[in-house]
Amino acid sequence: MPYVVAEPCIKCRFTDCVDVCPVDCFRAGETMLVIDPEECIDCSACVEECPVNAIYADSDLPDRWSEYAELNAVFSRQWPLISESQAPLPTAEAFRDVKEKRHLLTGARDEALGS
Repeated sequence: MPYVVAEPCIKCRFTDCVDVCPVDCFRAGETMLVIDPEECIDCSACVEECPVNAIYADSDLPDRWSEYAELNAVFSRQWPLISESQAPLPTAEAFRDVKEKRHLLTGARDEALGS
């Protein structure tokens, strides 16, 4: 059961999770991270490290974010590997507690976004 990065990551892109990943399964887009489900070894090390609680086991992903399992799979084939922590986005603190951010997801092909 791979882990999935969900909506709370958008416009934050904290990378604390990247440092603890033993297999380098994170990919970085313009506004968020995703996990490559083919690389994830289900260790859960990243879950506690995420300061915005954006990472879930795919079986525990809240229904309102169910599309993020597929988005992680699609975007992980498009976005570059990130294997070291980076500074969060400049918008991170302002968007940390914003609830509805799906419309702010950028950096992916339109067909992958369902547009």
